[in-house]
Amino acid sequence: MTVSPKPGIARNASPYLYGQEAAAVARTLASGQYGHSDVTEEFERQIAAFLGVPDAVAVASGTAALHSALLAAGVGPGNEVVVPSMTFCATVQAILATGATPRFADIDPATLCVSDQLVMEALSPATAAVVPVLFGGRAIDLSAVQGELDARGIAVVEDAAHAFGSRTGTRRVGATGALTCFSFGPIKNLTCGQGGMVIPRTPQEADTIRRLRLLGVTQSQNERANTTTYRVDGFGLRYQLSGINAAIGLAQLAHFATTEHTRRSLWHTYRDALAPLDGVRLVDVDADHAVPHLCQIRVARRDRVFAELRSRNIAVGVHYPPNHLQPAFAAWRRSLPATEQAGAQILSLPFHQHLTKPDIDQVAAALGQAIKSAGDT
Repeated sequence: MTVSPKPGIARNASPYLYGQEAAAVARTLASGQYGHSDVTEEFERQIAAFLGVPDAVAVASGTAALHSALLAAGVGPGNEVVVPSMTFCATVQAILATGATPRFADIDPATLCVSDQLVMEALSPATAAVVPVLFGGRAIDLSAVQGELDARGIAVVEDAAHAFGSRTGTRRVGATGALTCFSFGPIKNLTCGQGGMVIPRTPQEADTIRRLRLLGVTQSQNERANTTTYRVDGFGLRYQLSGINAAIGLAQLAHFATTEHTRRSLWHTYRDALAPLDGVRLVDVDADHAVPHLCQIRVARRDRVFAELRSRNIAVGVHYPPNHLQPAFAAWRRSLPATEQAGAQILSLPFHQHLTKPDIDQVAAALGQAIKSAGDT
């Protein structure tokens, strides 16, 4: 078997495996149960225990988590959903999949996240939900306006795709009372290869999401095995999480303390390495409380800096082009000055658990040279 070289700064992001994932997958394959299985349900139980919540519902992806959570919250045609434009397009597509429409909100330039004030400014009479995006892993606290949102019947559905393990105060994201959606995709803080999870607010929401994820069927797999029929109560999709993917997630979860420490340490190493550079603003993810998913900077002449670093085989990226400027979402375009300025300046540096301090020092040195070169041209 050929062993691939360790990913370095030539990869912007990369999965990190601890060594038990392959054996966990092999055991699941040997069981012959490849769909939703007892392994999936054990993963749900362990995630709930890790977060300190009563329940967790596994689904096929982070996008499936957002779609099913919004449906469970009653979002549908005629509704608007407040969402930052600064997010991956999947967030917006999940809103459109419910029949609702996005109402784009601006961001705090320092964090690239919405704030309680920005959320309130974006509300309209048609607002049915707010989707704060926990960008880069940073938690968002809307507690100051939660009472008003509740009074207006507006649900908070957190897009915590970047933020598994992060904290608000002493509580993990997912344990603060919002309807929270995680992604366990290939490069997330915890990977299942592909997968997602919804943290419901009530048992009723949990039941709704479980029906939605299995084509509207009300009985569990074990229940269906012991009867000659089953009941379909309503609309549903094939959103269940395979036991194969759940097995990877269980192996990852056993090592999450290491993940948390390593990702936080790498972010701090970047902070120190970038500090001497002129013309670089590090995006604040509140790394003392977050499990960082990205390390982002803001620079002038971003496109030139990007091209220069890519030419040196340093895998910088851009997360993300603003959605309100995309052709698919042009009907809901609004003026979002902070988002538009950030969209022209943000740059994501290589960030994954294979990196070392010398790697980060090399990125910082090359960045300094690229900024100088971009300014000279």
